Amino acid sequence: MSQRYMLDANIVSHALKGHAAVTRRLVETPMSALCISAITEGELRFGLSKRPGANRLKSLVEAFLIRVDVLPWTSRTAGQYGPLRAALALQGKTLGPLDTLIAAHAREAGAVLVTNDKAFAEIEGLPLEDWTLA
Repeated sequence: MSQRYMLDANIVSHALKGHAAVTRRLVETPMSALCISAITEGELRFGLSKRPGANRLKSLVEAFLIRVDVLPWTSRTAGQYGPLRAALALQGKTLGPLDTLIAAHAREAGAVLVTNDKAFAEIEGLPLEDWTLA
């Protein structure tokens, strides 16, 4: 199988806003290579819940979720999360709880994490790409 790309919520947000570089990369990448974590879906739905009157945004998010592969959180994913969180704690590195879950999920899926959140650079060996850069 070709390379898998797990999109972080900030990249999905850029895509929904029509960010040119992100849109170009999405068009160039086969849909079968794209995925998000179930954690990211939760973040997107949380954002929608904070803006109940944002009907256009809700339509965009729902259309996106129909098209992209949402990977479920599994016991194998949890097996990546525990050691990752412990290693970060031992190194004195802090990453937000949801970001740690997403990083573990990307590792378990063997995916490149697509994000423009520099905090993920704290995780050694996690392949990252920032599609907001031209």
